[in-house]
Amino acid sequence: MSWNDEKINRLKKLWAEGLTTGEIGKRLGISKNAVVGKAHRLGLKGRPSPIKRPTRATPEPKKQQEVRVFTLTDLSSQTCRWPIGDPKHEDFRFCGKPVYPSKPYCLEHCATAYVGSNKPSRNTEDAA
Repeated sequence: MSWNDEKINRLKKLWAEGLTTGEIGKRLGISKNAVVGKAHRLGLKGRPSPIKRPTRATPEPKKQQEVRVFTLTDLSSQTCRWPIGDPKHEDFRFCGKPVYPSKPYCLEHCATAYVGSNKPSRNTEDAA
């Protein structure tokens, strides 16, 4: 495809009218990328993107909550015993949230600790 003076003038006119690059390309019989490239080389004034992106709401900063540090001596059968951090560091602690019934961890840590199995249980095999 070659750009002649007539196509260039038509491109400039359609560009000034605010047509999309796709529409200009259709009218000139060329691709929209060819339109973009030529407009850039001609130094035509850029236009905002027609793509509408949703604006993201800025999250409010979380209020700094005081973290209770549960040590081994603070735990009971009713508190989550999930270890947090490295035992070699000063900030090592245990979760301490209320436990899920008949488990040593809270619901969140049970989801991490107890992963389901694809194997049939022994009781299922015995019943067969």
